[in-house]
Amino acid sequence: MWTLRRRAENAIDCWDGKTYSRVLPVHGIYVPVHLTQSGDAASPQLRVIAELPLSNPGIKRSIRSMLTVMLGLNVDLRNFYRMARGDAKLLSLVKPFVGMRPPRFPTLLEALASAVACQQLSLAVGIQLLNRLAQQANGEAAHGLAPFAFPTSTAVGSMSPDELRACGWSAAKARTIVSLAQAINNGQLENVELQGLSDEALSDRLQSHRGIGRWTAEYVMLRGFGRTHVFPADDVGARHNLESWLQLTRPLDYAATRTLVRRWDGFGGLVYFNLLLRNLQLAGHI
Repeated sequence: MWTLRRRAENAIDCWDGKTYSRVLPVHGIYVPVHLTQSGDAASPQLRVIAELPLSNPGIKRSIRSMLTVMLGLNVDLRNFYRMARGDAKLLSLVKPFVGMRPPRFPTLLEALASAVACQQLSLAVGIQLLNRLAQQANGEAAHGLAPFAFPTSTAVGSMSPDELRACGWSAAKARTIVSLAQAINNGQLENVELQGLSDEALSDRLQSHRGIGRWTAEYVMLRGFGRTHVFPADDVGARHNLESWLQLTRPLDYAATRTLVRRWDGFGGLVYFNLLLRNLQLAGHI
């Protein structure tokens, strides 16, 4: 859950120590879901309670499918752990967090908005901007109290940049978010098509839109498309986490980071997530 929510201030992904709560957009409606885990580490059981307006097998199937992808439940980690067992340094990073699955945002817009919100800002500030966007658009009205429902592309695409500026977004970021939502709505950014692109083609396609640069594209490739081999090498926080863990004496740049993570070829994004957890643990969050 901490890999997903990143900061305690996150009012979209809520965690009280036992239950994870989230509002999911399913079949045109907002559905609050509450997840708890039971059993031991070897055979955990995930229990999902969904607040459905009516019993609807189609909605239930959609929720199951969305959560499977969102929580990384279909990701096979055996090769990653096999590599870690042969690398003492990597094993020391991974071992405290065994069982962590690489999460993904449930919608393309949320992945893009999460990246744009954090451009040149701290993660804590970015999370607050996302909270305010959810409130401003329709999240609070849709659910009443936290967790806020992250708004659909239809809701955000109908907003004006000034509405986002009113809740703290810069003029440039506000224009970018509204433009991206509209691109999703009109099919210029179509999730199924994008999934089939190579890394290079996907990065180029994303960067063809205003406000999307190399870091944002790589971040979305990892957190939005589940490409767990991608380590967002322009992520300053991730580079600092890497420098701290490896006790490097010189700061990393993009090229040096890309070269360094090649030693974990195919699993850079999983290293990225474990470094995030290590940082959260050092900060006392977990």
